[in-house]
Amino acid sequence: MVENAAHAGKSVGEQVKDMILHHITNGWEWELPSSEWASPVHLNPNLFHFQLFGLDINMSVSRHVLMMFIAAGLLLIMGILVRRKIALIPKGFSSAVEAFVLFIRDEIAIPTMGKHAAEQYISYLCTTFFFILVCNLMGLIPYGSTATGNISVTAGLAIMAFLVIQFAGMRKMGVLGYFGHLVPHGVPAWLAPVMVVVELMGILAKPFALCVRLFANMVAGHVVLLSLIGLIFVMGAAIIPVTLGFGIFMYVLEIFVGFLQAYIFTMLTSLFIGLLVAGEH
Repeated sequence: MVENAAHAGKSVGEQVKDMILHHITNGWEWELPSSEWASPVHLNPNLFHFQLFGLDINMSVSRHVLMMFIAAGLLLIMGILVRRKIALIPKGFSSAVEAFVLFIRDEIAIPTMGKHAAEQYISYLCTTFFFILVCNLMGLIPYGSTATGNISVTAGLAIMAFLVIQFAGMRKMGVLGYFGHLVPHGVPAWLAPVMVVVELMGILAKPFALCVRLFANMVAGHVVLLSLIGLIFVMGAAIIPVTLGFGIFMYVLEIFVGFLQAYIFTMLTSLFIGLLVAGEH
């Protein structure tokens, strides 16, 4: 009753803002269809909440974590189904999955890192692409939530990409050779410390760019789409035809952006690996 009264006391603009923030931020409620349009399922924020060496650690399953579990489950089911239906000439869903895998291999991995290295890292690139794609598209399903609109999630993906990139470099050059490439051959000794700092900044800038690019693009699209819906409540029913038209356009655009951002993240990861394994064919 207190929450309803507080909500009723808010202006329409504040209620629209709360609706947008509720959709794009993480939380401990997951709304599911019910007789009252939507009924929230409350997740336990203290399920895996503990202290470790004086640090407060909370690994409980939030809304975005739940979306990632669902995405991982769907991908696992997809992999099992596709593997069971392997054929010389795949059909239907298997054919669509094969088309994406071949595109990642032939148009992303091989051109950026060479055929030999592409065979070694294609599994990781495909996993990254499909996981980001499914998470992106799940946010467009009613009652869904976009896990990739959470900067903690995109940071986790970027950190994993960073570790794979560094592993690829050390695997190709060796540990000492990898750190030795931070100072290009022929650089004067007095300039070497500056070059090391510059190269380290470049190494750290790559995962940062991956993280922020994916997060910003996914959040921005949802904010625009939800703002169009909110205009109906702010300006009245007369604006419904305009917001409906723009809303459908933005929804289709968001589907395209979901595919595009998965492609960009995968392509940049492959490119960063290729910069370290160039010449490995």
